[in-house]
Amino acid sequence: MDSSSSSAAGLGSVDPQLQHFIEVETQKQRFQQLVHQMTELCWEKCMDKPGPKLDSRAEACFVNCVERFIDTSQFILNRLEQTQKSKPVFSESLSD
Repeated sequence: MDSSSSSAAGLGSVDPQLQHFIEVETQKQRFQQLVHQMTELCWEKCMDKPGPKLDSRAEACFVNCVERFIDTSQFILNRLEQTQKSKPVFSESLSD
């Protein structure tokens, strides 16, 4: 038995609580990456000269940038979900 088949066999016996914990941590990591991307993008777009206070233009730009980023992310997720629903499941296509 090679290492890839032994590791694959071990995956079936993963503790459900551990699997749930890993899924939650993965979701947290994805959310943190999304916040980092949004922060970087909006900072570059809206911040001309950092100062002690945000002027009204920069504040409005940040609000708009964050809203557009969230809208775009949600649109992409919905679109991917629709695409996945319209495609046959990979395992079903193999059995044909």
